[in-house]
Amino acid sequence: MQTKPTPPEDAKNRYLKVKAPHVTEKTLYNYKTTLTRLLEYLDEQSIENMQDVDSDELARFEEWRLDKVKPITARNDMRTIKNFIQYCESIQAVPVGLHDLVRITKVSQDDEICDDMLTRQEATAILDHLGKYQYASMRHVILLLLWKGGMRIGGLRALDLGDFDDARPAIEIRHRPETRTPLKRKFNSERDVLLSPEVAGVISDYIDNQRPDVTDDHGRKPLIATKHGRASRTTITKHVYLATSPCSYNGGNCPFGEDPLTCKATEWGHASKCPGSVSPHALRRGYVTAARNAGQPKDVTGERVNMGGKILDKHYDKGTHDEKAERRRDYLKDI
Repeated sequence: MQTKPTPPEDAKNRYLKVKAPHVTEKTLYNYKTTLTRLLEYLDEQSIENMQDVDSDELARFEEWRLDKVKPITARNDMRTIKNFIQYCESIQAVPVGLHDLVRITKVSQDDEICDDMLTRQEATAILDHLGKYQYASMRHVILLLLWKGGMRIGGLRALDLGDFDDARPAIEIRHRPETRTPLKRKFNSERDVLLSPEVAGVISDYIDNQRPDVTDDHGRKPLIATKHGRASRTTITKHVYLATSPCSYNGGNCPFGEDPLTCKATEWGHASKCPGSVSPHALRRGYVTAARNAGQPKDVTGERVNMGGKILDKHYDKGTHDEKAERRRDYLKDI
């Protein structure tokens, strides 16, 4: 089959348009980010036509990415590129069969597993600090729900005022893709998460005194809200990075030798540059480990955070060998 001249930008836009109805907003964003990197590389090579993209060029792109990112990121990129090239075959932009020549980056088991985690001790210190100095603020509620519920950021962002039941107390996590708050596993991610009376009290005080009286673009009343409406993933992430920077909750002492008064990482939008700050997912990983160390059964923990046992063991439970041995102590029999 003869190929047709196709600018990379056109191929990218057509691919994203085809994918958009079938994937979550976050997945589409990830696709767009990966393909933008590919187009940057092709531009550096002065390639203006997908007809000029061959297997050697794609292998060189992989090498180019590995100079900039971890192998696990490059692997995810190459999986997207493989699917993109297969789509390009269907529109006659590249030769049929090219996608079979796309090499998926190999990673070791150590590379595949992320150890970024907030410990129980760190979480306690952060929540104590927020409870004293930023009580019932949006930041306080964000950190409280991410830690106490082991939630994904998408689940937190999807919550409406009506999803908080202060009588039980609990939060009800629901999949609402038609109004732009999909859950990762769609309806399989729906669940109710029970809260302690203390956590519920903070949320109630936030609603009564701090939450802006706003609706989102779909007329819904978001629980985590700014004056502009539903808080974005980026806004939530920035709050987490700032709250978990060590100097923000340990009395202003920087463990990395910086002066908090002049350090740029203490500024809004720059806290991710602090070596001690963590992303929202690190709280989820930390909660799972802390819950298991506290003796909470694996199935109970998995159902609460919407996670299968194998994924929980491999990627989230970061207990040490000593901690895991102690968990088994009460179940051991002398045989």
